[in-house]
Amino acid sequence: MADQSLSDKALSILTFAAYHSLTSGEKVRDVVLDDGKGHRADSEGVSALTEAGLLEVEGDRGRLTESGEERLASLLQAIRGN
Repeated sequence: MADQSLSDKALSILTFAAYHSLTSGEKVRDVVLDDGKGHRADSEGVSALTEAGLLEVEGDRGRLTESGEERLASLLQAIRGN
């Protein structure tokens, strides 16, 4: 995986995915971008992840690409101190 600098807005989306992975104990691949109740992912962050090839947008949801899943796994390793 290439070293990619991401904005804090993009990292916030991956961090939220990491939170869900840690609390559920399951691998997260899909992220809700707009729940229809006022909670939505930052549009600049979504664009940054999409442009980096880490996320594919499908309506109000996003699906992590293989590279996105690898980036999320790296984030989880960093959180765990591995």
